[in-house]
Amino acid sequence: MKTETPVQSAYSTFVEQVNNAQVQRVTIGRDSRRDGKAERIDYILKPEFGPKLGRQRYTTRPVGSTDEVVNQLKRQGVQVTLAPEPLPAAGIAGLIISSGMLVGALALAAKFSRAGGVGTAASMGKSKARSYGKSKTGVIFADVAGVDEAKQELQEVVDFLANGDKYRQLGAKIPKGVLLVGPPGTGKTLLAKAIAGEAGVPFLSMAGSEFVEMFVGVGASRVRDLFNKAKRQAPCIVFIDELDAVGKTRGGNPTGGNDEREQTLNQLLTEMDGFSGNDGVIVIAATNRPETLDPALRRPGRFDRQVLVDRPDKSGRLEILQVHGRGVALGEDVNLADIAAQTAGFAGADLANLVNEAALMAARNNRQAVLMADFNEAIERVIAGLEKRSRVLTAAERQTVAYHEVGHALVGALMPGGNRVTKISIVPRGLGALGYTLQMPENDRYLMLEDELRGQLATLLGGRAAEEIVFGKVSTGASDDIQKATDLAEKAVTEYGMSVSLGPVAFAKANAQFLDGGSDRRTTSPEVATEIDRQVKLLLNNARSMAIEILRLNRGLLESATQALLETEVLDGAQLKAMLAQAQAPAELQTWLAGGYSVV
Repeated sequence: MKTETPVQSAYSTFVEQVNNAQVQRVTIGRDSRRDGKAERIDYILKPEFGPKLGRQRYTTRPVGSTDEVVNQLKRQGVQVTLAPEPLPAAGIAGLIISSGMLVGALALAAKFSRAGGVGTAASMGKSKARSYGKSKTGVIFADVAGVDEAKQELQEVVDFLANGDKYRQLGAKIPKGVLLVGPPGTGKTLLAKAIAGEAGVPFLSMAGSEFVEMFVGVGASRVRDLFNKAKRQAPCIVFIDELDAVGKTRGGNPTGGNDEREQTLNQLLTEMDGFSGNDGVIVIAATNRPETLDPALRRPGRFDRQVLVDRPDKSGRLEILQVHGRGVALGEDVNLADIAAQTAGFAGADLANLVNEAALMAARNNRQAVLMADFNEAIERVIAGLEKRSRVLTAAERQTVAYHEVGHALVGALMPGGNRVTKISIVPRGLGALGYTLQMPENDRYLMLEDELRGQLATLLGGRAAEEIVFGKVSTGASDDIQKATDLAEKAVTEYGMSVSLGPVAFAKANAQFLDGGSDRRTTSPEVATEIDRQVKLLLNNARSMAIEILRLNRGLLESATQALLETEVLDGAQLKAMLAQAQAPAELQTWLAGGYSVV
């Protein structure tokens, strides 16, 4: 491509063009055609102000200091380049000789970069933030349901950016940072997308893992670059997803050194609340591990406000189902309120997956609309796994599984807590479930009473108890039940303080607030550890004995319900309800549930 000859321009004309924001790129250097000391400025105008054909270069000589003009250009975001000093004549020969040696090295480096190497140092320190404008995410607050309190907190942030004077007149200051915390799948990232769709200001998004690299200093450089971009576009929102990837508590390095992640965190702390300030930049971050974050990051002045995005309640689940059901052809028999009642504990992502699974099942059956039967099957598929009718059981295995599941149902029907038995099946599902008993809570529950916990233990061991009564021996089918019962009994003793002999003492430390990370035992004496094990075993043995007492009292019902299940493979609806209503409770059940009676 032919290069245009630069056109000489007056310096006053250049200054006027800068003030009118007409300049696109500037190069400041020395004029090698004279004595090598005179400055010159080469520049190109923006396409709308330049010639119609080609890109004409202009050149001018500055009069006085150029500092003010350069600062004006930088404020406009214009790229300003300083040209290298011209080489003296003696140095040109040395450059020609050494250039041949560099060609091979540069070619090798370029090849390595194309093959996935480290790339250029200039680009490595740049942030990988993605910028979104209004409505570009395709999500607004109307698309987010079930988290009304969190939406209200974040709408306040959006309103401040749009109507800041209303707050400033009262002397109010918007929080510098908002931390979204909650279990996975509850809509934290979706809320951030809705903010980008509603705010009407620049929105920069970046994942926490994108800051840290294997090269020292890259993470801190990316943090600086991210906030520099945000400050140039203020007012602006910066969103950092999975903040725990970069914001974990410092001091975890076993060598005692200041590793790359800590340098990145230090830079983030400085940018959020340092001497330079970040007026007009609001930081929003999301994490499901808030307990791992550095205390300096969580303090007021950085993340002033923590917003809980929790699993939705019944009304919230209904709203979420209505949102995800907008684009789905629903049958007339579909009752979203019933579905919301059956899905206690489901997060927003679970409900979205449930609607999609129901639609896929309707399409698989060549239906024109999604029916309630599709939703019921989708709920079972999400909870228990995919139906495995190809897994053929022997007659003895089917009989064992049938007695096992009816044992769960009969014991569970007499226990407190409002978990209603809605279905028994001996159709294999998932990886290892040869049958299952489906219990649905009638209402949302946020705590468990002591008698309800004992009832859950007895229900879990009811299947194994039925095998003992009928066959006089047990099978491996109760392994998952025993695992769950043991975990629950251990929590009762070590976390909930439900042991009379040990008292209200926590012997376990939770690892994660919103994740199923289990817990670690605190350091205890050998005597206390022995007593913990004894109390856990006592709870389980009492629960097993009570389950056996219930099933012996209802032996006739156990036999008739099992035969009905073997014939139909599935019991539900009115037939199941009528059977379970016949179950009789032992005289000592209520005393045992209250902890005043031991059947061991």
